[in-house]
Amino acid sequence: MSLRFQKNLKRICGVLDRCKLFAYFHVSSANFSSLLEPSIFIRGRDLQQIIQSEYQTKLSDIDLIISKVRVGSSEDEVFQSLLHDQACNRIHFSHEFVYKLLQRFKDDWKSALGVFRWAESLSGFKHTPDLYDVIIDTLGKTKQMVKMKGMLEEMKEAQLVTLNTLAKAMRRFAGAGQWEDAVRIFDDLGTFGLEKNTESMNVLLDTLCKEKRVEQARRIYLDLKSHISPNANTFNMFIHGWCKVDRVDEAHWTLQEMKGHGYRPCVISYSTIILFYCRHCKFSKVYELLDEMDTQGCPANVITYTTIMCSLTKSEEFEEALQIAERMKSAGCEPDTLFYNCLIHTLGRAGKVREAIHVFEVEMPSKSVLPNTSTYNSMISMYCHRAQEQKAMKLLEEMEKSGLCKPDVQTYYPLLKSCFRTGKTDNVLSKLLDDMMNKQHLSLDISTYSLLIHGLCRANKCEWAYQLFEKMVGQDIKPRYLTCKLLLDEVKQKNMDEVAERIEDIMKKL
Repeated sequence: MSLRFQKNLKRICGVLDRCKLFAYFHVSSANFSSLLEPSIFIRGRDLQQIIQSEYQTKLSDIDLIISKVRVGSSEDEVFQSLLHDQACNRIHFSHEFVYKLLQRFKDDWKSALGVFRWAESLSGFKHTPDLYDVIIDTLGKTKQMVKMKGMLEEMKEAQLVTLNTLAKAMRRFAGAGQWEDAVRIFDDLGTFGLEKNTESMNVLLDTLCKEKRVEQARRIYLDLKSHISPNANTFNMFIHGWCKVDRVDEAHWTLQEMKGHGYRPCVISYSTIILFYCRHCKFSKVYELLDEMDTQGCPANVITYTTIMCSLTKSEEFEEALQIAERMKSAGCEPDTLFYNCLIHTLGRAGKVREAIHVFEVEMPSKSVLPNTSTYNSMISMYCHRAQEQKAMKLLEEMEKSGLCKPDVQTYYPLLKSCFRTGKTDNVLSKLLDDMMNKQHLSLDISTYSLLIHGLCRANKCEWAYQLFEKMVGQDIKPRYLTCKLLLDEVKQKNMDEVAERIEDIMKKL
């Protein structure tokens, strides 16, 4: 890098810093990505291109593409912006690369679809069934059912539909309350080149049971069982389904039916019913089933014990939960990451902070059990709950450096909450949000948006709150009525009449 360029870059960075400061105090910091773009502040075209070039070389290819996508843009706008970007079109593509890219936009269907269409427009690139499955799941998750149907037809014509594809589509239809469409897909399996057998029947039954359509699933099973044989999974799905709709007697009858077909109830069968009793705080029934499992030669596993411990903790039976942990260890059952996550959470809730830290720093490493995002989240939440924000921030830094896992929205939630509790709604809050959106590329969920908007309103920063509100609406996230009402009251007090009218229009559509 030349000496002249270094001096120019230093001068521009100084300008950028002053402009960012000006934007923060006069706009209340809404769009962090725009504050980081030199093009907003620089008029010298040649120098702008040099700085952008230097900036882009520091980005990974995935980050480069993400930096070009504007949240809230339509899928066609995303497609066109990428199609005409020289830097993006010089990137070497692979199916793994596109898969990772689509995963980044799994909560933003417009950006995901725009990227998907752009990738297929590239010379020599064709989407695989796995890539289609990601976009099918994204469209279904965001309730874009018409577009999901169109994508299924597109896959059908290209003969790319697999049972995994249809499983995702069925689950998304059922999750959107359109369970008849899920059944229709099963009825039309032949048109997709797939067979009606035990595996595909189980996909449909599992979908319906998980969406509390157990009676419909039962009727379909009775119609199909004469020519499609059930297996152990079939009965376990029904046990889960009956428990989910609070009909535990039918779950027990299914255990007997399972035995009648020559299948022995397994840990999953018993653990599902144990989970039902845990949800209803019937812990005496839980202990009875634990004993029955031992007598049947089907001892509980780490998942069973973790389920019980978590439920006892939720009921604030902390000492009893810790006794379950000891019972598991006495039974010779090896702990895993999920067990330790629950144990740390229990110890934190019980006020045993030193013991929780010991588990995290000593016991887990000694057992060669690696922490995951939830482990760090539990520790960070515990520190924040006890007003130890510095320790929480330090642990966040350790998490990022470890390479074991990445922060998610829940990692930041207690930290954001602490900002409002301590009144640090300027630099600290801005830094956290900047890290979330620009460093970790996280999409905020409705709970986080609500927390931010409510907190900013109470901190007399309704301009900033409104900008986040617009961003949420632009991502097709429906705001809660209480959030709208609070924000509306605040902007009215500041005589922001046009903003008030905009919020009132959105409220009418809720």
